[in-house]
Amino acid sequence: MKLPYNLDDFRAAPGRTVDLAKWSTKVAPLYESKKHYKKLLEEQREELSALQQVLYAHDRWSLLLIFQGMDTAGKDGAIRHVMSGVNPQGCQVFSFKQPSSEELDHDFLWRTNKRLPERGRIGIFNRSYYEEVLVARVVPGVLARQKVPAELVRAKKIWRERYRDIVASEDYLHRNGTRIVKFFLHLSKEEQRQRFLARIDDPDKNWKLSPADIEMRALWDDYQAAYAECIQETTTKRAPWYVVPADDKQNARLIIAQVIADTMRSLKMGYPEATDAHRAELQAIRAKLLAEEEGEGSKK
Repeated sequence: MKLPYNLDDFRAAPGRTVDLAKWSTKVAPLYESKKHYKKLLEEQREELSALQQVLYAHDRWSLLLIFQGMDTAGKDGAIRHVMSGVNPQGCQVFSFKQPSSEELDHDFLWRTNKRLPERGRIGIFNRSYYEEVLVARVVPGVLARQKVPAELVRAKKIWRERYRDIVASEDYLHRNGTRIVKFFLHLSKEEQRQRFLARIDDPDKNWKLSPADIEMRALWDDYQAAYAECIQETTTKRAPWYVVPADDKQNARLIIAQVIADTMRSLKMGYPEATDAHRAELQAIRAKLLAEEEGEGSKK
């Protein structure tokens, strides 16, 4: 699909200051109507499905997709709509919410490291280890519950250390064949307000809203600052952050799907070619199958 804008416009460049107030939460739509949107999305799903089949058969690369954003930014919907055409055998989705007592007894990367995708597969993190420099930084008490030795928790230094650990971990994964793409769904505060109101008005969505969500909204500016610094410090050429305008859910999905497809197309992969020995085996199998047919025909 040809886009009216360059996807690199949404990619946070390494070494540059990130000011989210200067990043748009809405851009010109890629679709002309709801019907056109569905057509475009279906075309992208088909392409992603075909690419995923090659990824699975090639069995050398893996792909890790990370989705972050404020409540109602559309993470769940983007994952569901964009990836619905991919074979579940080659794709896994993990959501990381409040850590368990077992997880709190390990380092902050432990619980996500257990869920990294195998070769040939796509792993999707709905929230991720980035919560450890976002929620843990903004919400009082979260870091204390992680039981890090007090002498190792040194004010702002701990966040710089965690950024460094994350970048090192992502570099390590890249060198071992895991391609990482990170999406920050950039939502405006007004759009979030409207989506919260819509959840209240729709009985089927009441369960999605709680007082805790409103408490997080009260920390909006703190989260925006934390996200900006996080993206600035951890976007790299190998594992880039894409700041996706998220006020228009449909448009965000089309952008995300295109980024994923472009990333997969950049990988040097293909269906395994049969060796001479394997071809000989296949011909022997063919002969046996044809002989079965001839044997069944002689019985009639």
